[in-house]
Amino acid sequence: MYRNFFKPASDFIISVIALIILSPVFLLVYLVLKCTVKGDVFFIHERPGLRELPVKIIKFKTMNEKRGADGKLLPNIQRITAVGSFLRKTSLDEIPQLINVLKGEISIIGPRPLEMRYLPYYNAGQHKRHLIKPGITGWAQVNGRNAISWDEKFQLDVWYVENLSFWIDLKIIGMTFLKLLKHQGINADINHTVLPFDQYINEKNQKDVNKR
Repeated sequence: MYRNFFKPASDFIISVIALIILSPVFLLVYLVLKCTVKGDVFFIHERPGLRELPVKIIKFKTMNEKRGADGKLLPNIQRITAVGSFLRKTSLDEIPQLINVLKGEISIIGPRPLEMRYLPYYNAGQHKRHLIKPGITGWAQVNGRNAISWDEKFQLDVWYVENLSFWIDLKIIGMTFLKLLKHQGINADINHTVLPFDQYINEKNQKDVNKR
């Protein structure tokens, strides 16, 4: 009952209330980015949603489009702007995702939506993370986020899918607010970036080959 009715209903209600309360902040961030970045102030990227169907996730742009001599985009760590770093540290870049929640594309709580290109690299168990809608925050985010390995993240995601309940969601919300207040596990830690999952798998497979 909670998974199929109360959770979607609460997502809609919470997203409406949050967008109303955060509208001044939304507008302020929009205006600051409009004055400091080139092009669109929103970063829109296709991610796998429920049953791995593509969803266009909306976030505030935190990186520029600078490219190297080869014409390729510079590494993420070199493209995060000063304003973008602040937005990530405060998680204000996540506010536009409430629009995705309002549209029923994602949930407030669920496995984080990753990149479409990662899908071929998941094993059978890891694909289970897409049996429910992805979320803005989730069990993996409040239990290590970037401090844990990809394998551990996916194990936590699958555990959440299999044990989803109102009480677990309530616990995640509380832990999320606590971490935001303490600035723990923020994905904008500009001192390091997480190795993309496809590269992580390729390197892991190469190490296995070298051991043989």
